[in-house]
Amino acid sequence: MTSHTASPKARPTQWWQKVARRIRVPLGFLTAALYLFELWRRAPQPAAVGWSLALILPGLWLRGYASGYVKKNSELTQTGPYAYTRNPLYLGSILIAGGFAVALLSWPVAVVLAVGFALIYIPVIAGEERFLRATFPEFETYCKRVPRLLPRLTPARNPDGEAAPGAFSFSLYRKHREYNAGIGAALLYLSLLLLHPALAVLFHGPR
Repeated sequence: MTSHTASPKARPTQWWQKVARRIRVPLGFLTAALYLFELWRRAPQPAAVGWSLALILPGLWLRGYASGYVKKNSELTQTGPYAYTRNPLYLGSILIAGGFAVALLSWPVAVVLAVGFALIYIPVIAGEERFLRATFPEFETYCKRVPRLLPRLTPARNPDGEAAPGAFSFSLYRKHREYNAGIGAALLYLSLLLLHPALAVLFHGPR
């Protein structure tokens, strides 16, 4: 019987992943509570809400675009946005979260979101890369051509100099239900418009 033990390099990552799983829900509640507090404290500024679209719309587009290419666990996706960054879904999420921090003009929300992404997504990405490295022999070559998060300016090409084949698939987009991100963003914008007056009435009564 052969025992499988984690390599010394993998052990800190695995420990971090366990911590991330445990703090993910409490951190989500903390972010929601802080979001409500900031909305109760002051009304969102229309200009800030407008500027937030410069981050949120590209973030939604990037997540939707990536979901039409990725085939999780079955192949190493290197086409579409994956020719620019290895993690377009996470990059899109960061843009969306940053957009809502801009909409609130709230440094506390921005700090909590930044810490949350660092604590949760860094170990998740490390774990996913460990799986991809063990599953797909070409992953190391892909890593040399495409950055982990910040995108390159031009799409990476195969080692033979040709662009990787591939096309956006609406069936994959529907399978991954990425439209839920758009619905969630719309509901958050609705809350920006309606929650502040509702909270003001709740705590201070009608004026």
